[in-house]
Amino acid sequence: MSHFENKGLILGIMAGTAGISLVLVWYHKTRKPSAAVHMPAFTDVDNKLHSVSLKHEAHNEQGAVMVLHGRQLQILEKLNGLLISVDELKREVKFLKEAIPKLEDLVRDELQGRGDAQRASPSHRAARRRKVEAASGATETTSSEEAESEGGYLTAHTDTEGDSEEEKGCKKSPDTTVQPEDELFNLLQEVDSLHKGSEDDKKESFKLLLEKEAKYENCVDFLWRFARAYGDMFEMTTDAEEKKKYVSDGKAKAEKAVQLDAMSAESHQWFAIMCGYMSQFDSVQNKIRNGYLFKEHLDKAIELKPQDPLLYYLNGRWCYSVAQLSWLEKKVATALFGTPPTSTVDEALQNFLKAEEMHPGYSKCNYVYLAKCYKDLGQKTNALKYCESALSVLPVTNEDKEAQKDLEDLLLTLKM
Repeated sequence: MSHFENKGLILGIMAGTAGISLVLVWYHKTRKPSAAVHMPAFTDVDNKLHSVSLKHEAHNEQGAVMVLHGRQLQILEKLNGLLISVDELKREVKFLKEAIPKLEDLVRDELQGRGDAQRASPSHRAARRRKVEAASGATETTSSEEAESEGGYLTAHTDTEGDSEEEKGCKKSPDTTVQPEDELFNLLQEVDSLHKGSEDDKKESFKLLLEKEAKYENCVDFLWRFARAYGDMFEMTTDAEEKKKYVSDGKAKAEKAVQLDAMSAESHQWFAIMCGYMSQFDSVQNKIRNGYLFKEHLDKAIELKPQDPLLYYLNGRWCYSVAQLSWLEKKVATALFGTPPTSTVDEALQNFLKAEEMHPGYSKCNYVYLAKCYKDLGQKTNALKYCESALSVLPVTNEDKEAQKDLEDLLLTLKM
């Protein structure tokens, strides 16, 4: 009931009361005097009853108005809650519409395969390939049919009679080092140096790798650096289509590196990073799929290279993102992959602290996420401490600049 209708009800009650009073007055004036003479006792009683009745009616009017007003507030509160619920439901329905259209195809594909994790993972494919090759004795040659037999993905081998001497030189085991006199060694040294420099240096590094791609396309050390250069280009460009192209090509290079050598920590690392970048452009299903791949290859990289703080920072980012997943997003992940990813803010915090312990002042982003974790855990003092640490680091990369924006918002929240 609106405020206007409430006023109308009150005015109606008052008008009705006034009308009853006028009728009683008219009645007293028009009735015969004899009635008043012969019934004085009854007249007095009538006047008293009339006075009591008017007081009782006035009291009842006030009570009715208060009850109506209270009920009106209750109805408004319930309507407001209903509107909020409907709005949330609309958002969830929209999310489901995006997530479910291809669910039938995805389930059929999964049933036809031998498990999504092994189908999608280059490391699993590489491991199976080595077992097949060891059993058959085909250590240097393979047919194109064999290359395509593993989950529909091409392996690094071709259908030629065998690898060239140059390719054999590139496919080195983790224990084999590149000889200093090699041209490849000099190239890798140069691109590593350029990668640590300015944006122009990184662009020059990418250009050098492009020029040598045909020559070293089957070299693991070349490929993961090529993927890293694609990551640099992804970070530097602002055009959405260019970013998508860079990350798609970079992911392919990293995946090939993992296929060639499943024991290369850097190959797993950059494949994981490319999966993370790719999630910005994928559908909901592929975002979840890439999330699983990211975690799988990141864990492998940590196993192979446990002293790299970057890997713990990335693991912290994954844990924090999973901890923030909504109930609906977890349900979609369960529907698509059977088991939803699980993690907590505390697990994320431990990874960020590990990166800081291994390399004090590791990065501005690491400080910002430490502050976020402590804020979420209700430890305001520690959150402010790491905000101050983050403020002391100047933003250099685009990621640092994004972290600076998060830091400013975080400080406003903590100081409220």
